[in-house]
This record gives sequence, structure tokens and C-alpha cells, in this order.
Amino acid sequence: MRFSAPSSRRRVLGAAAVLASGVIGAAFATAAPATAGPTWAPAASAKIHPGTMMYTEGAQCTANFVFTDGASNVYVGYAAHCAGTGAATDTDGCQASSLPLGTKVTFNEGGSLLSEGTQVGSGTLVYSSWDTMHKLGTTDANTCAYNDFALVKVDTADVSKVNPSVPFWGGPTGIDTDGTAAGDRVWTYGNSSLRAGLEPLSPHTGISLGDNAADGGWSHPLYTVTPGIPGDSGSGFLSDGGKAIGVLSTLGLAPLPASNNIGDLAKELAFAQQHSGLSGLQLVNGTEPFSPIL
Repeated sequence: MRFSAPSSRRRVLGAAAVLASGVIGAAFATAAPATAGPTWAPAASAKIHPGTMMYTEGAQCTANFVFTDGASNVYVGYAAHCAGTGAATDTDGCQASSLPLGTKVTFNEGGSLLSEGTQVGSGTLVYSSWDTMHKLGTTDANTCAYNDFALVKVDTADVSKVNPSVPFWGGPTGIDTDGTAAGDRVWTYGNSSLRAGLEPLSPHTGISLGDNAADGGWSHPLYTVTPGIPGDSGSGFLSDGGKAIGVLSTLGLAPLPASNNIGDLAKELAFAQQHSGLSGLQLVNGTEPFSPIL
């Protein structure tokens, strides 16, 4: 089941889209130095960053990480299903319908069930793995089920509001390409409007349940305290050392109830690098050091 916060126009998306996997090649991105490209806003005052609320035609999700391309354009990632138009039970990104590229997305703070809070910036949907797989005619079951990643290009006027650091934890410090073993710690920052803007509830830490060998490392099931809820969809997860490992896509119902599944970011980004048309696309490291202290 996928999880985004309620949309006034469409259904409640799930904290994810039930992951299944796909093989997308082994080209992993090298994180950009924190000093490369644009001049970032100070982390303490930045309005757009990992963990910022994102609204797409009323449906709310959470930003994962910041990315740039060879032309120094700035992008914020979230889950592709956040721009989906189907039911909350849709899990096949190759078949599910999506809003078109060019759809406007806003960055907000203070959203709740009663309102979308205050808009702090805006951008445009420029890449969706779901839309791309549909157009390519992708048929690999694992790819279709687990590749749940989209990019929103930040409007030029709002780039000065961006910082790539994950609130509370710091980082990312690069991309994790090794997967996780059972018992490994993970860290995330969800920002669901269902929490009514209570920031102390946003940082989470948890434990990996070990990678699923059957899907070729596409998914990383895990438990966090508390689990991801509607609106947390798209939020990024950090592995040991602060490396970006994945994007929240699904809520596990069985056989691991109340667990979450994250899609492997290295694989999702490699697919985007191949098919998005965004030359030089790469993750941006945080300006703040990773500090996994509660």
C-alpha cells in the first residue's frame, strides 16, 4: 500500500507502493561536493531541503534528497507515486497512470489535515520513473514494482532557499551501494502533514531487516520507530556513515506488518541518469556532517 497524505482531488496515496524489484544496471552516481554548483542557503534557515513537504495537486509527500545536473540546475527528489493518479493500491509503476511532466509542485511548511500550510517555493515535475517506464514499455516485474522515484526542478527564483542537508541527522555523505544486512541501523526524516507540523516526531531511526535477495537488492525492508505514515512517502533514508540508501515507497502489510520498504536509491538514480535526459545528474552531499545522535 502506498502512502501520501490525502489529496483533495484524488485518493490517499500510501507511504509507499508495494515494492517488487528490477535490474537497472550498475552505474552508480558519485555525490557532488558540497561546494560544487549553486550556493546553498544556510542549513538552519533553508526553506527547501530533504524533509520539506511537497504538494502535487493536493497530495502531500516528503522530499528525500537534493540533486544537480551538469548545467547546475537544482532538483528535489520524491516518490514517483506522489504524482500518480490511480488508487492507493496501485503498485506497478509500468501500468499506473501519472500526472504529466510539467506539472507544478509546491514546497510547503506547516501542512496539516486542515490546510497545506505555507508555500515556501515551487518547482516543476521533470522526471518520473513511473511515467518513463510506461513510455519505454518496461516489463521487468522487479523494475516496475520498485522503481519509485521522481525529480522536481526547483524554480530559479527559489534555488537560493535550498540546502541539501537532512534536518536533525545531517548528511548525506554519498550514495550507499552495498545494501543492508539484518540489524543495520538506518536514519530518516519524514514530514507527514498528519503530524500537524510537530517537528520532534519527524526524525526516525530504525533497523534493517536485511535485503531481499529475490529482488536483486532493489528493496530494503525495515522497521522504524515510529513507522512511516501517509505523507512520509518519498522521504530519504540514510545508512551507516550517512550515505543515502533509499526512498520510502511502501508500507509492509504481510508478512511483516507495520514495516516499511525503501527502494534502492543507487538503482533508481542510475535509471534516471540513463532515461531522464538530465545530463550530469547527481546527488548533492549535505553541508552538515552526519550526526546519528538522538
